[in-house]
Amino acid sequence: MVSTRFEVSSSPPIRYPKSIFFIISNEFSERFNYYGMRTVLALYLTQKLNYDDDTATVIYHVFTSLAYFFPLMGAILADSFLGKFKTILYLSIVYCIGSTLIAMGAIPPLNLPATSMTVMGLLFIAVGSGGIKPCVSAFGGDQFKLPEQAVQLAKFFSLFYFAINAGSLISTTLTPILREDIHCFKETDCFSLAFGVPAVLMIFSILIFVSGKSMYSIKKPAGNMVVLVFKCVGNALSTKVKEQEDNPKSHWLDYAETKYGRQIVADIKSLMKILVLYIPLPVFWALFDQQGSRWTFQATRMNGEIGAFTIKPDQMQVINPLLILAFIPFFEGLVYPVLEKIGIRTPLQKLSFGGILAGAAFVLSGFVEIALNETNAIMPTPMESQLRIYNGLPCDYHFKSDIPDFQNFTVQSIGAFEAIHVNTMQNTTFHFTAETTESFCVKANMSNISGTFYLNPGNAVSYFITQKANKVNLVEYADTAEKDKRGLPRLRILANIKATRKVLLKNNWNDDFQYNVSLNTYDQFSVADGEYDLYSDNGTRKIASVKLELGGVYTVLLHEVLENEFKLQRHTVTPSNSLHMLWLVPQYVVITAGEVMFSITGLQFSYSQAPESMKSVIQAFWLLTVAIGNMLVVFIAEAKFVESQSVEFFLFAVLMFLDMGLFMILAARYQYTEHDAKDIETGDIKKPDLDKMDGVPSKLDQGPLERGLEPPKAAYTNEAYRED
Repeated sequence: MVSTRFEVSSSPPIRYPKSIFFIISNEFSERFNYYGMRTVLALYLTQKLNYDDDTATVIYHVFTSLAYFFPLMGAILADSFLGKFKTILYLSIVYCIGSTLIAMGAIPPLNLPATSMTVMGLLFIAVGSGGIKPCVSAFGGDQFKLPEQAVQLAKFFSLFYFAINAGSLISTTLTPILREDIHCFKETDCFSLAFGVPAVLMIFSILIFVSGKSMYSIKKPAGNMVVLVFKCVGNALSTKVKEQEDNPKSHWLDYAETKYGRQIVADIKSLMKILVLYIPLPVFWALFDQQGSRWTFQATRMNGEIGAFTIKPDQMQVINPLLILAFIPFFEGLVYPVLEKIGIRTPLQKLSFGGILAGAAFVLSGFVEIALNETNAIMPTPMESQLRIYNGLPCDYHFKSDIPDFQNFTVQSIGAFEAIHVNTMQNTTFHFTAETTESFCVKANMSNISGTFYLNPGNAVSYFITQKANKVNLVEYADTAEKDKRGLPRLRILANIKATRKVLLKNNWNDDFQYNVSLNTYDQFSVADGEYDLYSDNGTRKIASVKLELGGVYTVLLHEVLENEFKLQRHTVTPSNSLHMLWLVPQYVVITAGEVMFSITGLQFSYSQAPESMKSVIQAFWLLTVAIGNMLVVFIAEAKFVESQSVEFFLFAVLMFLDMGLFMILAARYQYTEHDAKDIETGDIKKPDLDKMDGVPSKLDQGPLERGLEPPKAAYTNEAYRED
């Protein structure tokens, strides 16, 4: 009896690439750096570099625009010259230099040219961040052997996009805390730490990336499809000029068939059909990216107190990534089925609705701005001035002057008088007399005052009635009603005290906030909000108390009634931030809902409709719409079409609605590709199946990550679609 033994040979499973750990860690650190820096950037530009809101908005959006333009350059550099590994390494070093420049410029004791270093640092970061954006995840995809590791590749993209959003979410939450709650270099904030921690993470990301080199699968550059498209288009145009009379063709791109072949030309024609739809898209990003600029400035004028916790203005930006994670399953399971019942089924319909939601969000922000106007500082126009008179004496004074509309007025004891709009077009000097009839003041030789008010057009001037050497004096000083850019209370103390020269302000809510104030000067200064006790005699004797609220501008009159008995009166020059920051939540909710429908659906549609060879190109152009949208914000901010911020918000909303009207017209003319016709009828555009793809782009398709390796559905986040 002969026994036969059969053996079935099977190749051992391929291990998960260890190199992926280094790539994931690198991406987390890099995204932490980028979003941590960008979260506090707008406030740094206004609070430390003293740019006005418009200029800071311009700088912020120019930087963001460049960060979305350079991915195109990074993809070309990686795929045509250096390869992905060297591109990531070299541009990460550029990135790191930029982060270090900004962090060092924010350290006050170094006395470095912070403005120049910040601008230079932002340029380096834009080049570095944008340049490596299309390379990192594509480099991660190169580590897998396909099709054997298609499942592992899908898991990699899930981990990759989790790292992106984790880095973004943590840094957006943490850096505002480092900025405001930590005090360094004798200042009430610590921007140097807020920039320094992300910079250290960027250095860490380079070290992690380099340490895994021995494990990487590094492929040589093999050409870039984006470059090929531009070459083909250029060839078609130049050939048409030469041959259109002797060799007419039905389509101008057909002139490139001789050199590039019929298939490439056909694919570019399909690409052009989609790019026509991209014409209105930048307007959405013009609205969306103002969360980090205009909406953050809006939050600085609002009250963020919730019990013992205070929301920082720049922390409001964390709402977007949090809502994205919650909205994606919510929309898939509930919103989209409901929309289908009312006729919104196709991707282009959903995209249009998302754009309309973005416009609606700016309508909401416009109404919030109108409410905020009630608490804004009233500033004089170039042809008028503001006059304020504070009475530090125990007598009421009756004034007679030649100021138009203010010929007779009374300034009560420890009281104040305001003339907010004094026309100084014809005259800047006004004469006055003042007297009191109170017997106590008459006996004390404080009965009569006379003199001249000197008003400065476009500015505010204040006078303080006090007594020195048994004589009534009017002390003049320059004034302002402008709020603190950090949203803190601003305070000026005017004292009519016999012996005390200094007072100590102690915050009852936080012992760390104490201020020694000289009473010989009338300087305005910012303090932390809260209830304060005032102490004299080197902080040993309490003489009064006062409450100072966020955003308020106050003048405090301190009068010594009798020896060691004091009277304090707080006068509000500009109201505090009474509108709560939570009123911003609705506009964040609406624009995030719009983003889910616009960004995710739009890129999903583009991916499914683009020919296989053009998937890298279509996503490169998608990123360019973000860059163009940010430049649109720069144009509107620089042009200053309107003076009112609320009107500007409504202007953006109207622009978005008109833009979506144009998009709907273009969408109605668009014909979906034949292979998707059945799916379009039901509104079901299928996403590419990673298990059925070879996962390796052709030699010509070596562009950005957006080249065909689409992440699994669970990874559909704003970062996944916009950033990488």
